[in-house]
Amino acid sequence: MKWMEVLQVAGVTLVAAVTLVVLYSLGVRLTAIAADTRQKSTVMARSLAYACFAACAVAVLYGIYLIVPYFGK
Repeated sequence: MKWMEVLQVAGVTLVAAVTLVVLYSLGVRLTAIAADTRQKSTVMARSLAYACFAACAVAVLYGIYLIVPYFGK
């Protein structure tokens, strides 16, 4: 078994999972900030939240593209 490749896949998986969790939680936090009426820059916070959610969606769709053999033809 090629252990370096297994470790490389595990490392990339860990980094991707942490990145997705951070992006999603940042999007949720920015959505909560945008919902607060006392904040001045709600438009900017909401825009950044949607950008975080879009980045999560793109990463998930790319992962599905890599996993499903039908799309890799």
